[in-house]
Amino acid sequence: MSFEEEGFTEYVYKIIVVGIGVDFAHKDIQLDKKTRIRVQLWDIGGQERTQKMTRVYYKEALGAIIVFDVTRTDTFKSVKLWKEDIDNQVRTIDDKPIPVILIANKIDLVDEENSGWDQDDEEMEQYCEDNNFIKFYKTSAKTAFNVPESIEYLSKYILKNGIRHEKILGTRITDEDFEETRKKRSNNNCC
Repeated sequence: MSFEEEGFTEYVYKIIVVGIGVDFAHKDIQLDKKTRIRVQLWDIGGQERTQKMTRVYYKEALGAIIVFDVTRTDTFKSVKLWKEDIDNQVRTIDDKPIPVILIANKIDLVDEENSGWDQDDEEMEQYCEDNNFIKFYKTSAKTAFNVPESIEYLSKYILKNGIRHEKILGTRITDEDFEETRKKRSNNNCC
C-alpha cells in the first residue's frame, strides 16, 4: 500500500517469514529520495504443531520468506508443505499466490564434511523454479550475509509487480498497530 505526502511515497508491506524465530521486525528500505518501503516481518515459526494457528498471521501478507537450516536437513523437508500452505491460504487481489523466496540459513556453518548440506546452487535454482519460488538465497543470520539483500529483493519485487491485497487497500498499518499486535502475541501463553 502506498501513501503520498508532499511528493514522497511510502509503501508498507507485510511479509510473513517461516522459521527464523524473531516474531516481529521492521526493515526500512529507501529506494530513492522520494520512495521508501517499510517492511513488517512477521515470523510465524516453522513448527508443524503451530501451522494451523499461524494462518491468522497470513492475513494481508504481500510476500513470504521460507527459511530452512542447512545444518538440519530435516527442516528442508517441510519447505514444500509450507509453500503449498502459503499458496493455498494467501492470495493477491487478482487471486494469484503471493511471491515467496526460499532461504538456506546458517550458510556460515556449512562444512563439506559435517553439515549434511549437499545441494549445489543449480539444484536449488531448479527446485525453486519447479516449486514457484521467485528467488533463492543462501544467508547467515549470524553474519547478516545476504539477509538485507533477500528482504530488499522481495520488497522491490512486490513494488515492481504491483502486488496488492484486497483487504488492505486504503488502510494504513501504523507502528502502533504493529506494536499492539506484538504485545497481544507476546502475552499469549498458550504455547
